[in-house]
Amino acid sequence: MTDRQEMLSGTEAPPEHLALDVDRLAAFLAPQLEGLARDFRVEKFKGGQSNPTYKLSGRDKSYVLRRRPPGPLLQSAHAIDREYRITKALSEIGFPVPRPALYCEDEGVIGSAFYVTEFVEGRVFWNADLPGVDKAHRTLIYDSLNDFLANLHQLDYRALGLETFGRESGFTARNLKRWCTIYEESKLEDVPDIDWLMKALHDRLPNNEPTAILHGDFGLYNAMIHPTEAKVRSVLDWELSTLGNPYVDLAHNTRAWWEPTGYVEGTATTLVGLDLSKLGIPSMESYLERYCRRSGISAIPNLKFYLSFVQFRYAVMIQGILKRASAGTNANRRIVHTQDRVAAIAALARRTLTAPE
Repeated sequence: MTDRQEMLSGTEAPPEHLALDVDRLAAFLAPQLEGLARDFRVEKFKGGQSNPTYKLSGRDKSYVLRRRPPGPLLQSAHAIDREYRITKALSEIGFPVPRPALYCEDEGVIGSAFYVTEFVEGRVFWNADLPGVDKAHRTLIYDSLNDFLANLHQLDYRALGLETFGRESGFTARNLKRWCTIYEESKLEDVPDIDWLMKALHDRLPNNEPTAILHGDFGLYNAMIHPTEAKVRSVLDWELSTLGNPYVDLAHNTRAWWEPTGYVEGTATTLVGLDLSKLGIPSMESYLERYCRRSGISAIPNLKFYLSFVQFRYAVMIQGILKRASAGTNANRRIVHTQDRVAAIAALARRTLTAPE
């Protein structure tokens, strides 16, 4: 395995600041979850930077627990109640998500609210070039990702009882304002390109936009691939899910094609500079065209704006990770980002927005 795959795959003993009171948790869960006796084993998944996620291994069955992290948090972040709601709604129509088992808002059990889902066997790939996978399977996996997102965006959210899951208009303007606020609350040093983008993106906001169910952070790293088949079995991490503009969701999904190199050594996950044809991975243009065909549209309107916006948003996401790390509240001790990456991605977003048509 590559360094990144080794670093983020599998489970480990929870660090002290994220340890659970297993006796108290067992007393709460055992009577409610089938196949989970009081002597279950608790391990923390290595991957993920936001909501701490644990595997609960019983003698007969395993489950997954996701919780809000301890410590001071941004008011709008770590909304696991929303994760529970969306995965419950999608699981009830057979969509590929982990089936929720229960939600607990009583912070007295483990110190923060949490929910529990079934454990899904599969493979999570942390490298966008899918090392160790043959060319034909790479093509099929990327096509399965594309199919999932197009199908998600076509769902009738009203029929699923999700009309109150978010506002049905004005998503991009609100989202931009929200991420500007998050940046101001999270910044550790000035990043001039982010200051420029906050105004420039506002000045270029689209007038009309469709509304759909969004994942919010969809990518290969949040997809559980079938253990033996080249298809998505389950999609994870719905923390940022809401109703909104599907083109923002799609633009974020293209991250692997534009993300700059320059991670901490051994942790890169970008497709930039790789021979995609040789790997069996579609170009970004081909991937977008496939989404358009599945969605019944000819092209993505205002694509340059949406790409720049999600690049700006990604820079702010990284800034938030670095802020939590500085405060000691991060769910993952393996911080693969640096402050220089925030500036580099912000610069990319500015170039994208100002590029000629």
